[in-house]
Amino acid sequence: MSDQTDRLPLTPDPAVPRQSQRSRRYSPIRRFWRRVARRFAAIMPTGLYGRSLIIIIAPMLLLQGIVAFVFMERHWQAVTNRLSASVVRDISAVVDVIEIYPQDTEFETITSIARERLSLDMRILPLEDFPAPKPKPFFSILDAALSKQLASRLKKPFWIDTLGDSDILEIRIRLEERVLRVFVPRKQAYASNTHIFLLWMVGASIVLLTIAILFLRNQIRPIQRLAEAAESFGKGQTVPDEFRPRGATEVRQATVAFLEMRNRIERALDQRTSMLAGVSHDLRTVLTRFRLQLALVPQSNEVEALSGDVDDMQDMLQAYLDFARGDTGEDASTVNIEDVLQRFQGDAEKLGKTFSVQLEGDPSIVVRPTAFSRLMSNLILNSLRHGDRVEVRVRHQKNTLVLEVHDDGPGIAEGLRDEVFKPFVRLDDARNQDETGTGLGLAISQDIVHTHGGEILLGNSDLGGLKVTIKLPG
Repeated sequence: MSDQTDRLPLTPDPAVPRQSQRSRRYSPIRRFWRRVARRFAAIMPTGLYGRSLIIIIAPMLLLQGIVAFVFMERHWQAVTNRLSASVVRDISAVVDVIEIYPQDTEFETITSIARERLSLDMRILPLEDFPAPKPKPFFSILDAALSKQLASRLKKPFWIDTLGDSDILEIRIRLEERVLRVFVPRKQAYASNTHIFLLWMVGASIVLLTIAILFLRNQIRPIQRLAEAAESFGKGQTVPDEFRPRGATEVRQATVAFLEMRNRIERALDQRTSMLAGVSHDLRTVLTRFRLQLALVPQSNEVEALSGDVDDMQDMLQAYLDFARGDTGEDASTVNIEDVLQRFQGDAEKLGKTFSVQLEGDPSIVVRPTAFSRLMSNLILNSLRHGDRVEVRVRHQKNTLVLEVHDDGPGIAEGLRDEVFKPFVRLDDARNQDETGTGLGLAISQDIVHTHGGEILLGNSDLGGLKVTIKLPG
């Protein structure tokens, strides 16, 4: 029973679906093709212009290769075979005459007729061994065609030399008592004008590619300008006045949609700015009346406390308005980073703290000046309040500004680093509070960084405290 059971064919496990069995069977092949696809994608250009050129060039090269192969395989080889057969027929006729009339020992008449009528330079040599065989060319239709024709028609030992840059082919044929040496013009046995076809094919391809590249560049340029305009608008820079819809219909539609979107965003920002300006004016008017009324009241501890509350309300109001307003309405311009950072040296000296700046690369960057100063103020003053030593390290390389603020303060726990960017979130150690204690310092900083197209990250500093990393395009 056990033997019969062992001989039974293995059957798939019914508990395992066929689809999973199939996937396991072909998974190595799929992984292989996925690796090939990833490597191929890694070497492919990422830009639209490069990919469009490949779409044009690849089919053209494939077509040219097929045409060249068909031409060489069919036409060129057929013509060479016919020419070689014609030359071999002439040589065969001469050999037949030599063998039929061997009494003409000098064969002057035969060689003269071959030279004048057949364009064959013939010589009769004593019987001797052929020279050492020459190496066969890697690619020579003539060598193969001529050898085939000589072997099939003459059926005598022969030696040929089709190599070299000479325009003459050498053929040696062993007869009964002598060797026939024949010099044949290469063009008489070989289709030597093939390079003209190849030159025409390559030249036409170059002309077509040049036209295609020029036309494609004109089609890609509007897309590039649209991308540059969108990037500039995202960074708060002014879109050039000459920017307008150009190119194909789809690109024009995208450009018109972008311009309409920009106008709607600018209109919404103007409305928000006007509303905030009105609110700010009304609230400041009320606070000013409070100040005037407190100034008329005899001074006392209660009045001083109320004055302090009014000042706090003023600062908190300003913080809220700054967060709501963002950095709208400000144009981008070139700012010297070193000049902005050196302003905080005096603040550090007043607080008795150590402040240093390390700058590598170009100190200039295009940002919104007021917003960038507010960003640096929030981060550096926050570090000065919670640490005794603050270092700012700036690297400006490869169109990217990397700015790091290090301190030796208490830092922020890793699990809370995402929370501190939320508005009005205040931790126990108050690392995300600004001067007014509203919990908007890091929220405002993140908003400024994002409107400049960058990112802000929190980490551990090598000084023992918090490290704030800012990456801005520039």
